[in-house]
Amino acid sequence: MDKKAKMILDKDYKIGDIDNRIYGSFIEHLGRAVYGGIYQPDHPEADDMGFRKDVIDLVKELKVPIVRYPGGNFVSGYNWEDGIGPKEKRPRRLELAWRSIETNEVGVNEFVQWAKRVNADVMMAVNLGTRGADEARNLVEYCNHPGGTYWSDLRKTHGYDEPHNIKVWCLGNEMDGPWQICHKTAQEYGRLACETAKVMKLVDPSIELVACGSSNSKMPTFGEWEATVLDYTYEYVDYVSLHTYYGNQEDDIGNYLAKSLDMDEFIKSVVSICDYIKAKKRSNKTINLSFDEWNVWFHSHEADKKVQPWTVAPPLLEDVYTFEDALLVGCMLITLLKHADRVKIACLAQLVNVIAPIMTDNNGGAWRQTIYYPYLHASNYGRGTSLKAVISSPVYDSKDFSDVPLLEAAAVLSESGNELTIFAVNRDQQDSLLLECEIRGFEGYRVVEHIVLENEDLKATNTKENPFNVVPHSNGKAAIEDGVVKASLPRLSWNVIRLAKKN
Repeated sequence: MDKKAKMILDKDYKIGDIDNRIYGSFIEHLGRAVYGGIYQPDHPEADDMGFRKDVIDLVKELKVPIVRYPGGNFVSGYNWEDGIGPKEKRPRRLELAWRSIETNEVGVNEFVQWAKRVNADVMMAVNLGTRGADEARNLVEYCNHPGGTYWSDLRKTHGYDEPHNIKVWCLGNEMDGPWQICHKTAQEYGRLACETAKVMKLVDPSIELVACGSSNSKMPTFGEWEATVLDYTYEYVDYVSLHTYYGNQEDDIGNYLAKSLDMDEFIKSVVSICDYIKAKKRSNKTINLSFDEWNVWFHSHEADKKVQPWTVAPPLLEDVYTFEDALLVGCMLITLLKHADRVKIACLAQLVNVIAPIMTDNNGGAWRQTIYYPYLHASNYGRGTSLKAVISSPVYDSKDFSDVPLLEAAAVLSESGNELTIFAVNRDQQDSLLLECEIRGFEGYRVVEHIVLENEDLKATNTKENPFNVVPHSNGKAAIEDGVVKASLPRLSWNVIRLAKKN
């Protein structure tokens, strides 16, 4: 007999409005993310600026609202001035973060144009590793000031008369990490971030700023880092960042799919620290969260050790994702939706070729990895209000987690109020799970579609040779009976149950 999970949704029980930017992504000057990824002027699919149209189409399908750029570890050694002006005069540099050659063919202006072509905003990161407040304020002036000053007029001579109006800026990247170029202590970074934030907002008071939180929750300085940095920056920044990556090195599917519970605890902990500093400072301002790096990352670790240094766009971090990776990515998306009241920006890291939902062949086409599909569904159907779901589910214990619910689920009421979407993962390794979801205040709704991503092979992948090996289908059997949505969720599956009000 199928196991059963129950869920109650009420139109009036809300977590909060979903900021569309939680479906953001990330492009770093790393591996083939830029060169051979979004940009390849000698490719048959290249447009007038050298951007790959096949990649643009796949990004547009995802409806990515914002893209973080240009890093990542890369930004801590990057001189943004190298990437502006005539391409033939731009310097080739030793790029120390990933030990590659950076040609600087793509810089801030080109990236802004690419973002426009995929209908996304830019989330710009400034270098607080080798550089500081002066370069950051100049970059804001170059990007956002209308004209009549040195840097804004220089932008105009480069062919961009109108300002770029970039509204979200990261104050460095992972500055707590010893691997980071010019890594800082919390006090050093807090002071620098505070002073940099001040001058950037003097140039353009309309911008929002993200302070670096811990690189992950396992850092020895986690917690103390956030508290110290926010002590310095609280009145000048708008968000604090979180980063996390998970892997299944031990090939333990039960433990692997439970790792989104770690992400949940990470978010709760950082919210607590933000609110502690708010209370300590007796502030009326609430700091929200930018989860601006999250994904599965472990497949490529061994291959990356063999890459020769000092080449242009080497194949780095090219994880080939499995079906089970897509299930965890689905659980992580659900976790973000559960915290929509405080997580306002999130970036799946990254977007193309580098730990990415989209892969390309330098001499061929582009294709969707397994993780593309939960991201696609959440971004397309998960906009509106996150509802507080009351769930009772059978549980299991794994190596690192206890009481892991078989049902991982979230629900979203659309902005129009006429559509309700339930996202659900069944973690059960043996059996399908019968979901009974009581929906209150949703009279006259019907099931429009029940999308399922399932596969008998947990290690199934999508490759250049077989790009449609793992794809979702719409043959799920969800139905409504007397105000209760009933659905059988196949074992180890990602489900999207879409309901709409009858016209």
